[in-house]
Amino acid sequence: MERPPLMPGSSFWQRLLPIMESLSGYGVRQWKSDLSAGLTVALVLIPQSMAYAQLAGLPAYYGLYAAFLPPTVAALFGSSRQLATGPVAVVSLMTAVALQPLAAGGSPAFIGYAALLSLMVGLLQFCLGILGLGLVVNFLSHPVINGFTNAAAIIIATGQLSKLFGVAVDSGGNHLQTVVQVVQAGMNYTHWPTLMMALFAFAVMVGLKRISVRIPGVLVAVAATTLISWAMGFEQRHTQPLAAVADADLRSLVVQFNAETSQLEQMEAERTRINDRLKAARTEGHRFIAIETQHNLDLLNYRMAMKHKIVREHLRRLRSLLFKPGRSEDGAMRLYVAGKRPPDIKAMDGIWRLEIGRQPLDTAALPFTSGGAVVGAIPTGLPEFRLPAVDSHGTLTLMPSAAVIALLGFMEAISIAKAMAAKTGQRIDPNQELIGQGLANAVGSLTQSYPVAGSFSRSAVNLQAGAVSGFSSAIASLAVVATLFFFTPLLYHLPQSVLAAIIMMAVGGLINAGGFVQAWRAQWYDGAISIVTFVCTLAFAPHLDRGILVGVVLSLSVFLYRSMRPNVVDLSLGLDKTLHDAVTHGLKECRYIDVVRFDGPLFFANASYLEDQIRLRRKMKRSLKHIIISAEGINDIDASGQESLSLVVDRVRSAGIDISLSSVHEPVMLVLRRTHLLHKIGEDHFYSTLKQAIRAIHEQTHRGGSERDCPLTSVRTLASTPEFKGA
Repeated sequence: MERPPLMPGSSFWQRLLPIMESLSGYGVRQWKSDLSAGLTVALVLIPQSMAYAQLAGLPAYYGLYAAFLPPTVAALFGSSRQLATGPVAVVSLMTAVALQPLAAGGSPAFIGYAALLSLMVGLLQFCLGILGLGLVVNFLSHPVINGFTNAAAIIIATGQLSKLFGVAVDSGGNHLQTVVQVVQAGMNYTHWPTLMMALFAFAVMVGLKRISVRIPGVLVAVAATTLISWAMGFEQRHTQPLAAVADADLRSLVVQFNAETSQLEQMEAERTRINDRLKAARTEGHRFIAIETQHNLDLLNYRMAMKHKIVREHLRRLRSLLFKPGRSEDGAMRLYVAGKRPPDIKAMDGIWRLEIGRQPLDTAALPFTSGGAVVGAIPTGLPEFRLPAVDSHGTLTLMPSAAVIALLGFMEAISIAKAMAAKTGQRIDPNQELIGQGLANAVGSLTQSYPVAGSFSRSAVNLQAGAVSGFSSAIASLAVVATLFFFTPLLYHLPQSVLAAIIMMAVGGLINAGGFVQAWRAQWYDGAISIVTFVCTLAFAPHLDRGILVGVVLSLSVFLYRSMRPNVVDLSLGLDKTLHDAVTHGLKECRYIDVVRFDGPLFFANASYLEDQIRLRRKMKRSLKHIIISAEGINDIDASGQESLSLVVDRVRSAGIDISLSSVHEPVMLVLRRTHLLHKIGEDHFYSTLKQAIRAIHEQTHRGGSERDCPLTSVRTLASTPEFKGA
């Protein structure tokens, strides 16, 4: 499919790099505007990208990698001049959900799969753009997006509660179970300095936003809390040998945990070997070996599931423990459970918690913390450039999520771009925007980025700051590069609870309860679809794609139902002397002429419905002499439609009733000519307007009739005798 040029007479370079179009008339004044806007966006982009990386299950600094190349590439190849691309909340959450079945969050494998997902999303978007298939995004209707976005915002916000309370829990069977576990853990113990840091960040961001939207409240909150964290020694980490734990049962529990996790690691390695043997057996056609190997794999998966339950229980117990430090009589450091101090240990101040994941613990140096979690060390310099490792298992597993993220990310980007274009008057090319977003994700995967999309908040900042071209995004990217080279040590002490607060502030703008009301007012079924999508997204979380799938299926089902049963109404003259739906406006109908309007294309899905509606009118109106089909709503007709129309003509005329058509569109008329239905109906039974049809038919149908004031020529309401007469 040949794609149209960006603008009439646009050059090859303007089509290849749409940003070249903005160079016309570009001077010092425009450069200063882009420079100011780019630096302003960077002040928001840097802390937000780090927060969103955590939401995606990645180390915080991977957000800077995602904010390095993708914004510039999207600005170079996209059609919008002010769209700010980079890490966003919903795509970050969906990335974490997509990668959870493949690897542990933050692990090297998880990071590798994130880059692979970015490459897949980019290639899908790029291919859709090249093929001119930007309209495929229409499958995600506004009610579906509204329901999904509201649910995703709640999921994202509640997903940050563990960081706000300073607790760690394992993911439950669904998001609600996880939230319940976080609340229970928070009731057991909350690290108050962590919570106070988050509340302080909230206060700074909200307060500065009320004072002036131009003040970078996010950056001020990050700078202030980082400085406070460094000054007060917010991060407090310790290591102690297992022997320092006074309780023998707890020492035994740690040993059991190490044994179970070590066995799980061995099982993981064994599962990899069995999968390799199964793949080889299927490739070589050894059917019975493949069946036996698959059986062994199923048994191993069952054993691993049981082992995971044991490990989760051990994790729950160990994470719930609060240790108090103390000194024994010989001066050695000892740890005991709070409230159970042995008599030979002298208590010290502080509460220690065991830092534990799903890997075996080093019994010679158990990791404890008595402070809050911080971002920690960030590698200085640019990320390593490399192509993501591609494997068939990971690719097949990620494909559904990649498709959903590609469509959702593009829809978010194009919605933002169109909203800004309405203010600037710029022309937006959806297919070119798809190409820009696709290249941004694909190129970003080479620098260990995860999927990105257009950001509404940063785009709004970009526009308000006076950006006139995509160069503002390039300047923001350069600011990220400068941060990676020179300022990463300053971010070490940034509390993770502050990043959680930034995320919660950002997603607050995604909650739009009025969207449900507006959809319901438009059509009750649109409101119902939005509500069902919202509920299903929450219920299925963390499997967000299922919520979208339910919404899309419902939208398509409603569309098919409406296509199969389009609006069919009888017309009469209204008070404004034009024809209206008689039922809706409470108008009487003519006894002898039935003016029927069919609102929709006449095709295989609804052809029989037209027959049913005409049959119903013949049955209800015994004095009927003529039917006029107002075809202004029929913009297309297929073979089934013309066959159905032919049957209607035969049956109506065999009953002694004549039939005519008015306002027939040219494409429909061409079909009627080719199928000779025009000749069958009679060319003298086709009228260019409905008024002409009524004028030509009215006298002969009413000759000898008892109807004095015809509702097609004078206003006749059901409530009273009309005062206005037609000509």
